[in-house]
Amino acid sequence: MAQRLPPLLALRAFEAAGRLLSFTLAAEELHLTQGAISRQVHQLEDFLRQKLFVRLTRRIELTDAGRDYLESVQLALNVIEDATRRCLRDKHRVLTIDVLPTLASYWLMPRLARFTEQHPDIEVRLVSSIEPANLQNKEIDIAIRVGRLPGKRYSPSRPRIDLVMTDHWRGLDIWPLFDDTLVPVMSRRLAAQIGPVVEPRDLLKFRLINNATRKNAWHDWFACHGIGPLPPLEMVDYGHFFMALEAAKEGKGIALLPSVICAGLEDKGDLCCPIQTRVPSAGEYCLLMRETSQHDPAVIAMRDWLLEEAGQHLHEDEKAIEPAPLTRLPQVMRIVQAV
Repeated sequence: MAQRLPPLLALRAFEAAGRLLSFTLAAEELHLTQGAISRQVHQLEDFLRQKLFVRLTRRIELTDAGRDYLESVQLALNVIEDATRRCLRDKHRVLTIDVLPTLASYWLMPRLARFTEQHPDIEVRLVSSIEPANLQNKEIDIAIRVGRLPGKRYSPSRPRIDLVMTDHWRGLDIWPLFDDTLVPVMSRRLAAQIGPVVEPRDLLKFRLINNATRKNAWHDWFACHGIGPLPPLEMVDYGHFFMALEAAKEGKGIALLPSVICAGLEDKGDLCCPIQTRVPSAGEYCLLMRETSQHDPAVIAMRDWLLEEAGQHLHEDEKAIEPAPLTRLPQVMRIVQAV
C-alpha cells in the first residue's frame, strides 16, 4: 500500500538543523546554502502541517512536536544508513572497534586470533582512544570504554573513576563486560628485594606508581582498607596505564592497575601481586554499540564473542587472585533519557 512520505532531502535538512540548532551550521555540514536549508524545513513543515522550529532573533529552537519528530527521524536515518552500508559492502566485512589503548594491547589483541578463526570473512580493525566514545561516527561499529553508567548507583566507598564512556547515550545498546577491579602489582625482582607484604598498610613504605587518569586511585584504595589520613607518599605519576605498567615491570615501584590488564602479565611472570587483595572501583568496562546495529550480523558476532571472552576472563580472574565480589550484567542496557 502506497504511503505518503516527506522528501528525503527535507528530512536530512531538518535532522541537521535540529541536531545543531542552527540553519547556518546545517548548511555547512550538508554543503548547501542557508536559504536551501530553510526552504527544505519549510517544505517539511508544510507537509506535516505544523511547526517544527521556533524562529527567534539569532537562534532557533525545536517545538515539542519538532523534538519528538527529530528523535524518530534520527533513528530512521540511522537504519537507512546502516542498511545502505551493508548493501555497499562486499563479502569481506571490515569491523571497526574503538577500544582503550592498554585494554587493546593486553586483553583484546591476544584473544583476537580466536575470533578470526571463527569468522574469517570479518576483518577486525582496532582504533584506540581514551576520549569518550563517539558512535555517531558511523566508521565505528563497537566501542569499549570504562566508567560509570548513568542512573546506576555505585558504593561511595569504591575508588573514584572520572573517565566518561560517551557523551551521547541515546540510541546505544550497552553491554557490561566486567568490573573495573584494581590490584597492586610489582615486578618479581622488586618483590624479592623488599620481602613479604603482610597487609595493605605495608605498601606505604614503598614508592607508588600513579596513573594521571586515576589521580586519586591510591588514596581511595587505602581508604577502602581503612587506612587514612595518609602520610606523605613517595609517588611518581605517569600519563597512561601502559606507562605505569612498564614502570612496574622495570621495578620502579608498585602500580595500582585494573586486573584485566595484569592477568596475562602475571601468567608470563612479568608481574606479581604483593598482597592478595582487590578493590572494585565505582565503574565498569562496557561494550557500546548502536541500537540499529542489532541487524548487522558482523557486529552481533563480535558482540557475542566479546561477551563470551569477558565471561571467560571473569572465571580465570576469580581463580587467579582472591576476589572481592564481582558483578556481571549479561543483559543489554539502554539509556533512554537524555544525558
